[in-house]
Amino acid sequence: MQFQQLQYFVAVAETRHFTRAAERVHVAQPSLSQQIRALERELGADLFVRARGNIALTDAGEALLPLARRILADADTARQEVQELVQLRRGRVRLGATPSLCTGLLPDVLRAFHDRYPGIQLLVQESGSRDLVRELARGALDLALIVLPLPAPAPALTTVELLREDLVVVSSPEAPAPGGGRPAVEISDLENERLVMFRYGYDLRELTVTACRSAGFEPEFAVEGGEMDAVLGFVRAGLGVAVVPRMVASRAGRGLRVTPLARPGLSRTIALAHRSDVAPPRGARELQRMLLER
Repeated sequence: MQFQQLQYFVAVAETRHFTRAAERVHVAQPSLSQQIRALERELGADLFVRARGNIALTDAGEALLPLARRILADADTARQEVQELVQLRRGRVRLGATPSLCTGLLPDVLRAFHDRYPGIQLLVQESGSRDLVRELARGALDLALIVLPLPAPAPALTTVELLREDLVVVSSPEAPAPGGGRPAVEISDLENERLVMFRYGYDLRELTVTACRSAGFEPEFAVEGGEMDAVLGFVRAGLGVAVVPRMVASRAGRGLRVTPLARPGLSRTIALAHRSDVAPPRGARELQRMLLER
């Protein structure tokens, strides 16, 4: 039984005329009649009583008609569902990002994406770059915002550099200014500060600790193990200073003193990654475009 045969059958049943049915479905009348007979052979029953000037449904035809209409309607619904996905009216995007990017970069971009495509569900997973790469590789994410360079080679990923972002030192305005109040802080000045440090797995933790060791000292932690919001809260409370992305510091609001790092300072490269062997779905590609054009 073919889908096209059911279309022809319904057309004849509704017009009660083979020629008019053929015109409706845009096919030659002999081809339509041939397909109807093939359908009857397949079902083992006549579907129409054929008399000159009078086409009527048999009992078998009467039984098939509502089923055929339902099948055709379901096929039309399936077509519309797929078209809605293609036209970005429905669907989902699974995006991974480091916590600092969820705080700094993503809110404005995701708001713009949601305003344009309100039917697309956004699923965001916060984690470190290493975990996000693993989730991409196993197909649990469509896109991920990660920090380069990757901790280990990932040949199965395609990465596109998105931006380079400076890191700054944040402290409580009620505490002494780091670096003696100079306009910019040297990495070596952090030897005299107690740091509020992120948990293991944070890219910022590894970057900061590596920079301190390169400057010849082991950093001292006042508090460690926090997520971004906790770190900023501990700094506001005067427990210590922290090294954070400039975007995060600019969105953090009152209660923080922001001091840049003296040149060459510290920066990080943010990239957008997806699997090389699987094209991201349409919604993810549109989000990718918006991120690259931001």
